[in-house]
Amino acid sequence: MALGLVLLTSCGSKKALTTVNELDKEQYLGTWYEIQRFPHSFEKDLQCVTATYTLREDGKINVLNKGFDGEKWREADGKAWTPNADKPGELKVEFFWPFAGDYYIIETDPAKYSLVGAPDREYLWILAREKSLDDVTLNRLRTRAEKLGSDISKLEEVHHNCEE
Repeated sequence: MALGLVLLTSCGSKKALTTVNELDKEQYLGTWYEIQRFPHSFEKDLQCVTATYTLREDGKINVLNKGFDGEKWREADGKAWTPNADKPGELKVEFFWPFAGDYYIIETDPAKYSLVGAPDREYLWILAREKSLDDVTLNRLRTRAEKLGSDISKLEEVHHNCEE
């Protein structure tokens, strides 16, 4: 799921992934809707996927990912943190200790959208504050991801028409 279940990402020969230089954690908190994503086993057949981020007392971020598999809602709880204060867009996320994966915020307008990936280009999410994202912004984010070395032909739509 969005922050989710990225266990370990490998270091490859790809160019370093550029992330945001500044990030206001408070503005980034709240619920995000997956709009598009790369397919992975931990999100197989999930629709209506959201990631909700809340601040912990220790300064880390609680992560609650939720998605519907066609029969029931599935949830995953984890935590995220910024290991290097000089790189606020490069976060680690952990759902199963001791495994932590990369969550790189490539571009964001915290009130509207976020483009998130991993340095190995094996993970990519386009997130939004609403259940949909305008075509202009969506296409711009897809183009940006492609220019950074992601194979955007792998992106799949995430639908948000589930009943609670």
